[in-house]
Amino acid sequence: MLGISQTFTLGDGREVTIETGKLAKQADGSAVVKMGDTMLLATVCCKKDAVENTDFMPLQVEYQEKYGAVGRFPGGFFKREGRPSEYEILIARLVDRALRPLFPDNFHAETQVLVTLISGDRNNLPDAYAGLAASAALSVSNIPWNGPISEVRVGRIDGKMVINPTVEEMQNSDIDMIVAATMDNIMMVEGEMNEISEADMVEALNTAHAAIKVQCQAQLDLAAKVEKANPKREYCHETNDDELRERVNKETYDKVYAIAKSFMGKQERNDAFDKVLEEFMETIPEEEREEKKYMVARYYHDVQYHAMRNMILNERIRLDGRKLDEIRPIWIETGYLPSAHGSAIFTRGETQSLMSCTLGTKLDEQTIDGAIVEGSSRFILHYNFPPFSVGEVKPIRSTGRREIGHGNLAHRALKPMIPFDDPSFPYTVRLVSDILESNGSSSMATVCAGTLALYDCGVKMKKPVSGIAMGLITDEKTGNYAILSDILGDEDHLGDMDFKVCGTADGITACQMDIKINGLSAETMAEALEQARKGRMYILGKMHEAIPEPREDYRPFVPRIVQIQIPRDFIGAVIGPGGKVIQEMQRETNTVINIEEVGDFGIIDIAAPNLDNINAAIERINRITEVPELDKVYDGVVKTIQPFGAFVEIIPGTDGLLHISEISWKRLDTMEESGINVGDHIQVKLIEIDDKGKLRLSHRVLEEKPEGYKEPAARPRPPRREGGNGNGNGHGPRHEGGPRRDGAPRGGAPRGRR
Repeated sequence: MLGISQTFTLGDGREVTIETGKLAKQADGSAVVKMGDTMLLATVCCKKDAVENTDFMPLQVEYQEKYGAVGRFPGGFFKREGRPSEYEILIARLVDRALRPLFPDNFHAETQVLVTLISGDRNNLPDAYAGLAASAALSVSNIPWNGPISEVRVGRIDGKMVINPTVEEMQNSDIDMIVAATMDNIMMVEGEMNEISEADMVEALNTAHAAIKVQCQAQLDLAAKVEKANPKREYCHETNDDELRERVNKETYDKVYAIAKSFMGKQERNDAFDKVLEEFMETIPEEEREEKKYMVARYYHDVQYHAMRNMILNERIRLDGRKLDEIRPIWIETGYLPSAHGSAIFTRGETQSLMSCTLGTKLDEQTIDGAIVEGSSRFILHYNFPPFSVGEVKPIRSTGRREIGHGNLAHRALKPMIPFDDPSFPYTVRLVSDILESNGSSSMATVCAGTLALYDCGVKMKKPVSGIAMGLITDEKTGNYAILSDILGDEDHLGDMDFKVCGTADGITACQMDIKINGLSAETMAEALEQARKGRMYILGKMHEAIPEPREDYRPFVPRIVQIQIPRDFIGAVIGPGGKVIQEMQRETNTVINIEEVGDFGIIDIAAPNLDNINAAIERINRITEVPELDKVYDGVVKTIQPFGAFVEIIPGTDGLLHISEISWKRLDTMEESGINVGDHIQVKLIEIDDKGKLRLSHRVLEEKPEGYKEPAARPRPPRREGGNGNGNGHGPRHEGGPRRDGAPRGGAPRGRR
């Protein structure tokens, strides 16, 4: 078997090929997906047996981009791929969330799925094909799995839904959403939007699912050609005791149901559940307890699952006594951290986020250096989930995948509403959400706290953003279902859907959905979205009560940044040879100055603790970039003195001749009589710019002319000074070394410039 392949086309005619049997043949399953010049290799390996008493699916999904795939060297000292970037982790999470629910519930063998970018096309992002590659590898393997699935990106360009648009096309899209599905059901959704409606959301999902069905069929056709894909391997990873299962159900169900209906707090409820389990274990002979404790725990979990779901479905009440669409109590405090640029506490029930906001300069931007995605970001959001937030004791390790994923969702929700496109807001923004308590959707608390902290900081957001997590409980036999607003942790764990929706009053800006059941009708989806919209509006109202609009001004210790624009020709003058001018300016004015060339202009960001320092820097820059104006009075500095007058610098790098006859109304025979020395400041007026650009200055015109004054006889024209620069102004040679002030080579500067 070598090179078995299957091909399908996207809606616009682009061809996608899935190939197996050529690479990585010792893996349990492998596949290469090719679209344009983008190629992804996916492999899957699975151990034959499960670790004893394992009651979960030990699935590991990794995604890695090879820099050589796009002809680049990795950064860093070692020049090799290292730990996965956040971008790679986010793609791995997308694949994991789509694959995991489709493994059989009693299959517990350790399984590893690796997806690697082996060839990159910068106009076709690989993340939209990673799920397809992973699913194809599983489909051609003998590993038990209820796939296939596929993932696609949905964009909306010029009002039309597009599947897997190119990078160039995505520049004009108001939707960027990844959808995963089987032939029959949507499994996972994640993305960002520009305030789209709930109806637009449903349309995007339906468009994605139609495309995914074609891709799933292509995988089924491929698997039919592969011998080892049929049949799937046999396994036995659980030992069961039906009599014990019945005993656990009979003796604990009513107690668990009563606890679920008692409306306790999270910790109190968990303690009560634990006590029921302990009491049942006491009924088992002591010599059998160790052997049966794992089995009992599994059966008891099933009891909790069914008891709590039945209570919600039958009685339409929830674990904390709320109605299905009721939001938990919310309290908010802004400005809680006195030294932060902005801060807020957002508490909803037993979930609490402490958010801090920090504003920085362009130098604080985050550099993005991936194999495919490069650039920088002015918005950083970090989400932290310490173990004490759920009353646990755990070692503090590096940032986990869950934290990266939750932070990314909040980042996507808030970013469109931060005024980065406003020239008057040149800041880099960092938000940090520390989750202090958690019982249901701390990521949505992060979105709300982020808006509040930005308002407290004085950031003029376009619109406030809130978020809500929706749940779903269904009974497939009866068709009965319950949609839950603002779900608890237990409702997430025991429910059939976790649907997080973020947005403004006018539309959705981000979403994330994971579905654990087969079949979710469009009507149920539309109902959930409408219930989410109402909940989002309620939370926005509570946020408005706490802080109705951004603070009028930034806090005193927020760095002030002013952005000015200069002609591109003057960038070199502001920087100076080797950065000398700009470094001296920053040191003397206590500012941070950043210059970026944009088109025909230089965009300068000046940051300082106060506006006085910024104004001092602006004044210096203006003097460097100023063009001499006829009849304007300048505070000049005497640079050199000659027998016939003085050369006075009126603008940095620009001087003119103050002739001896223009110093005073009184006739001076020598410069010694003037009392002028090098370094003196003197007020002068620019009285002439000749056709060669030379400048003539006068001091005497600023003084009152004596009564009866008569102009003395004209003096002879002074000879050109030896050693001059040949430009006829008699001023010595230009500065040597380095470019002139406008960045060009010396020798062709405007007349009058030194």
